[in-house]
Amino acid sequence: MSISRRQFIRSMAAGAAGAAGALDLLPRLLAADEGPKRRPNFVIIFTDDQGWEDLGCFGSPLIKTPCIDRMAAEGMKFSDFYVAASVCSPSRAALLTGCYPARIGFDFGALYPGISRGLNPGEITIADLLKKQGYATACVGKWHVGGPHKVYMPTSRGFDSYFGLIASNDYAKTPLYRGLEVVEPKPDQSLLTQRYTDEAVKFIRANKDRPFFLYLPHAMPHVPLAASEKFRGKSKRGLYGDACEEVDWSTGEILKTLKELKLDEHTLVIFTSDNGPWLEKGKDGGSALPWIGGKFKSTEGGQRVPCVMRWPGTIPAGKTCSEVASAMDFYVTFAALAGAKLPDDRVIDGKDILPLLRAEPGAASPYAECGFFYDNKNFKPVRRGKWKYSGVWKDDRLYDLSTPEQEKKDVAKDNPKLVAELKALSEAKWKEMAEHFRPIGDLGKDAKS
Repeated sequence: MSISRRQFIRSMAAGAAGAAGALDLLPRLLAADEGPKRRPNFVIIFTDDQGWEDLGCFGSPLIKTPCIDRMAAEGMKFSDFYVAASVCSPSRAALLTGCYPARIGFDFGALYPGISRGLNPGEITIADLLKKQGYATACVGKWHVGGPHKVYMPTSRGFDSYFGLIASNDYAKTPLYRGLEVVEPKPDQSLLTQRYTDEAVKFIRANKDRPFFLYLPHAMPHVPLAASEKFRGKSKRGLYGDACEEVDWSTGEILKTLKELKLDEHTLVIFTSDNGPWLEKGKDGGSALPWIGGKFKSTEGGQRVPCVMRWPGTIPAGKTCSEVASAMDFYVTFAALAGAKLPDDRVIDGKDILPLLRAEPGAASPYAECGFFYDNKNFKPVRRGKWKYSGVWKDDRLYDLSTPEQEKKDVAKDNPKLVAELKALSEAKWKEMAEHFRPIGDLGKDAKS
């Protein structure tokens, strides 16, 4: 009968129990047998324009998302999770750098393909940090923080590999890239989710024996909507639902692969969206109900997005976290878990939310107050506890977010002292960001490469 190395060590130590020091030796032998603790893998699944209500586990009455629902049952839902802007490019720049968009020159809307601006080459991305720690890194999907100039592309920003569209799928001239090369000028968008999933799974399998970071920003459910033949016409929510349900399938394939490779307990998987739904698209847009507004708005529906996190053995199953957290927090939290040192020559706005993930007793939001800044300086929202202040031009507004219905009622006149406090916080934050501003990268209008 064969025995394991651990059993052998135990038997040897036990046999030597009469010898001096044998009992002291046992713990050291067993500790040595464990080897160095494995650093966790990270997977961010980032959808495009998917609203707060567009998942089954967040209350969708028509869209079926059994894989993400199961992920929530095995992990944690975040009910008060925000992105830093309600539009594509600033939201993504914030996730990648852990900074408010206005701090890094992204206080505008979306970048178009071929633009000479992009994430400043001096910025240190989350992929840069992890790569220095020995992580394999891949971006699969929509980039949208610069390109096609080499200096702005994912492979220049800490990612070992890239496969996807560098901008939104509604631009006519958005080809499919692999690395720095165009592989298809006009890809079949109905196959994008499937192809991204295949690419993501291949990356996980290729790097199963080392720590990895997979950033998977899907093209869907941004318009023009598309779904493969297997999912087309299957959802009760029309083509929008088809696209969401195919993304759910994709998430299931990733979770299935992690389980098959016995990487479940070594991998933090996060599912969330880049901003709220594009309500102006009607049936082709999503739903942020019961919250107000959607994409391009500083209301809750624009920046409060669905978020589910799963990490068996670390994140307790079936929990809901109602503390405020942000996509900017991935930067700091991942760095802490990977043993990476944060840059000390710049301000980073994200926070370490590991205590929230672990549901530690008394764990609270690391934000005493949170500024969720829309993409122009006329909107300066700040949230503190249940209160949300929003300064629009000279009009101060205050909302109680205890229930969604309360966001419809401005109670500023009833709380002048609180309004003054939050307005001062908002103005102080904008002043601080101006003092520690870092510009967007700009190659100039004649840039060629």
